[in-house]
Amino acid sequence: MKRPRGRTLLHLLLVLVISLLTVTGCSGVSGAPTIPPVETFVIPFEEFPGMGGLITLAGGNQSNWDYAASTVFFWGAILITKLAVPVAAFCESFQHTPVQQPDGSWLWSYSVNVSGSVYTAELHAQFITEGVRWSMNLSKELEYEDFPWYYGECDLPATEGFWILKDSPANPTDLLGINWSRNISAGTYAVKFTNMIAVGNLSAGCYIDTQYTKGTPYDHIWDLYNKGVDNHTYIEWSSTTGAGRVKDFQHFGNNDWHCWDSARNNVTCP
Repeated sequence: MKRPRGRTLLHLLLVLVISLLTVTGCSGVSGAPTIPPVETFVIPFEEFPGMGGLITLAGGNQSNWDYAASTVFFWGAILITKLAVPVAAFCESFQHTPVQQPDGSWLWSYSVNVSGSVYTAELHAQFITEGVRWSMNLSKELEYEDFPWYYGECDLPATEGFWILKDSPANPTDLLGINWSRNISAGTYAVKFTNMIAVGNLSAGCYIDTQYTKGTPYDHIWDLYNKGVDNHTYIEWSSTTGAGRVKDFQHFGNNDWHCWDSARNNVTCP
């Protein structure tokens, strides 16, 4: 008996649709998604003027910069240590080519060395409705395997999204939430890092809200909120000149800006 022509065409159409879904995913997007840029994941402590090397607090006529720098250093010393492994794994991902999986997802698989220890990293990406879901599994030989250290989502053009990072394989609770957005054409971005549990002297609910605006005279704008003492430290600076200003009511006893110049010396704010 001959197979009806209509049924044969329908069968071929179904095969074609299934093949397209396997290649592109339900989003209809072909090819691997683009990993969101480093600034959506890494707190840019080193961008603060003077943080690139050893900080030496001078006091006296550099007291404004000293206070801003010590506040940034305080937060950095706590968080950089906690985030060393997941940050290194994320930064390394850009050096590798992903492979598409049978389910249509994408996998970046590689090794990364952190302070003499080797970790196996697997960054997964799955297209979802109008976006991408990301997850990173990390393994360390003889210690743990496929620990889901962080996950996140972003829209298709990677202009906004979030990350959630776990504390550690020994304490797999949510540690840090990151909400980010960026203007690709303008080259600007905003990223907020919020503690979800206490870390050192920083209680749950503390955050660092950062913006890179390309504005003048200051292109970096930070709000560091210490929930434990209900206090904000506002810091703005220029990545071009190194000049900046800081405002902190509990430290200075007023809501005025306190400025420093490119040499880090105290100056009257304009």
